[in-house]
Parts: sequence; C-alpha cells; structure tokens
Amino acid sequence: MENQRYNYSKNAPDAIHGMLEIEKYVHHSGLSPTIFELVKFRASQMNGCAYCMDMHAKDARAAGETEQRLYLVSAWREVSLYSEKERAALAWTEALTLISENDVPDSLYQEVKKQFDEKELIALTMAIVAINGWNRLSVAFKTPAGSYVPQKHK
Repeated sequence: MENQRYNYSKNAPDAIHGMLEIEKYVHHSGLSPTIFELVKFRASQMNGCAYCMDMHAKDARAAGETEQRLYLVSAWREVSLYSEKERAALAWTEALTLISENDVPDSLYQEVKKQFDEKELIALTMAIVAINGWNRLSVAFKTPAGSYVPQKHK
C-alpha cells in the first residue's frame, strides 16, 4: 500500500466546506439513513474507494444494517433483500455514478419517481453527487482505509 498523498481534510479544510454543506443538506432532508448508507456504500464499491467502503460499511452497521445486505449490495438485482425503494435508489446510484459511460434513461427516471417524491429525489441525487466527490478525493489522494470509527447514530 502506498502512503497517503495528501490529507485534504486536515490541510485544506476550506476546499471541502462545500462538500460538507451537501452532506448537511442530505442528512437533514429526511432521506432514509438506510438508503443513504446503501447508496454511499454502493457508489464507493463502484469507484473502488477503500476508505469510503470501510467508512460506509461501518456507518451502515452502526445504523442497524445487516451484514448480509452489505455483502450482497453489489448483486442487489439478483436478491430479494432490498425494498422497491432501495432498489430504485441503487439503480439511480449506479446510473449517476457511471454517467460518463451511459445516459440516464427516462425509463429509470420514471421508476425512481414512483418511489421518491421530488424532495427525496433531490436529496438522493445530492447524496450520490457527494459520495462520488468524496470517492474521487479519497482515491486521488490515497486516503488510507481501516481507521474510521463511526459516530453514534441517533
């Protein structure tokens, strides 16, 4: 494992202020913590961000998520462990995370709209925007994984 290139949160706190504001918005939006953590974990898997996968697996467990659902989130289409709303959120996450490779089809948008009202859909989308940003920061600067300790959930 290579050493961390740069500790952006310690050495450039002003640079991440906007990211933290997005996180604050999402946390106060009413978006389900379960969906919030599943989305963050799945996007981090897709982006190969070890730091964020470690963090969000721990946060999800602390919020009551099961090991089985975390283990199988990358195969969510093949199992019946996730609600229709969670499945819509995971599909939206994958489409937005891979937006440079694919379009976001109208059919997917219509399916997601069946599960989320407008406010929830904006919050979900902002959660995906945020985690993709965090993933890029952590991968680019090689933030070491494993030391994250979750805060106590409310």
